[in-house]
Amino acid sequence: MATNSSTDALAPLPAHILVVEDDAVLGLAIEQALEDAGVARVEICSSTEQALAALRRSTPNVIVLDVHLADRDDGWAIAELVTTLGPDSPRIIFSTGKPDDIPANVAAMGCIMEKPYDTATLVKVLRQPRRRGIIARLRGL
Repeated sequence: MATNSSTDALAPLPAHILVVEDDAVLGLAIEQALEDAGVARVEICSSTEQALAALRRSTPNVIVLDVHLADRDDGWAIAELVTTLGPDSPRIIFSTGKPDDIPANVAAMGCIMEKPYDTATLVKVLRQPRRRGIIARLRGL
């Protein structure tokens, strides 16, 4: 029996996802979609300060990051901080209504989901294997 290589290559959903989103309705919709899909732990933060506190407590597998938060318009600063954690740093998915506002060097750190997006699309993105950066590929990781 033939197998479908696109489904065979799907990665399991991450166990712990941090969602940094200041739109409460969208945050709850994302949380519900991730829990329905089988993510064991979904943590919601609505500000940069809350997100940094959550990151001090534990390191998630993925961060879904709204880059235009009410308390800070450069939410990608969180992404820049997270990438300093090394090769095991969380996967980053940027969430924004203005993808062109994200500097190119920052956008290269992760996937960009343009708002509004269907939460099912987010789940599909999370099931795709993580792209490895040039350093990881050179080290054979």
